[in-house]
Amino acid sequence: MGVPLEEVDRDRADKVDDGGRQDDEGEPCEQPPVTLLVAGQPSDLLTDRGHGSIVIWRSADLALQCRGGLAAMAATSTSVGSRRALTTKQSLAISVGVLGAAFLAWLVSVQRMQGMNAGPGTDLGALGWYVGVWVTMMAAMMLPAVLPVVLLFARVSGERMARGQAAVRTPVFLAGYIAVWTAFGLVAYGIFRVIVDRHFMFLGWNEQGRYVAAAAIGLAALYQLTPLKRVCLHHCRSPLALILGHWREGRLGAVRMGVEHGGWCVGCCWGLMLALFAVGVMSIAWMVIIAALIFVEKVVPRGERLTPVLGVVLLGLAIWVAVAPGSVPWLVQPGAADMSGMNM
Repeated sequence: MGVPLEEVDRDRADKVDDGGRQDDEGEPCEQPPVTLLVAGQPSDLLTDRGHGSIVIWRSADLALQCRGGLAAMAATSTSVGSRRALTTKQSLAISVGVLGAAFLAWLVSVQRMQGMNAGPGTDLGALGWYVGVWVTMMAAMMLPAVLPVVLLFARVSGERMARGQAAVRTPVFLAGYIAVWTAFGLVAYGIFRVIVDRHFMFLGWNEQGRYVAAAAIGLAALYQLTPLKRVCLHHCRSPLALILGHWREGRLGAVRMGVEHGGWCVGCCWGLMLALFAVGVMSIAWMVIIAALIFVEKVVPRGERLTPVLGVVLLGLAIWVAVAPGSVPWLVQPGAADMSGMNM
């Protein structure tokens, strides 16, 4: 999040506090939007970047400057070393908690989905059972990719609490995030039920099912190349505008922030989820593959450059499924006798 520095320039932090809270015309500054700047050296000054800027000297030493005035997040009299150690422990605890929850979700997913993979068009079961499995799947697949955002939220929230301002714990933010993916899963379930109830026999795997599955994967491939995909991925990878520029107070505000970030992530990843449904939503192997692709796009440095490459890979997979589905690894081919409804 920032470049490691040896110490905070406290003189400049003091100037941040002395700047007042007025804009260029002497009017009060009302919660300006902010932009992250990273100081290369302790002597670097904040440059003017629009209405405001924020520099993160270290993981705990923040200075928030708005043009013509500030909302200060500066280093306190506590020693840099002790504050750094405290913040490192907190960040480690949050990381272990989030990744541990994802690991447990993977274990539960594997246990609950044993024998459930019937390939494309797998029966999703009763609504209650499906919701439980889907939420567990989303926790397993998405929590590692959202960890950087969670850490940023926790850092800003912790600084606000240290200054006596209202702040909310990260689980509330995550609740809003998971709620969006739950809604996405409910929409998918509704579409599945409509198709099954109408008995579209042409969707049988021995009829046109393989081509329908290939078309779904091809649609996911094409979406990888669209401007909307790039915009959504940018917001997923760079959530500072949400966390710092659109901070919302209270628990409801944290939920709304989680919902907003979850919306960008759904916009980014719905194509990959469609591909997962096309090859078998209950397949642990394909879950791992799709989760890995999501992580690479959202977290790995310069991962956004791989988005077109993933689109080409998905297009190749679509052709493979259409031409020779029996040779596709981990793809279970459903039989018409096994699936009376939707065998895509």
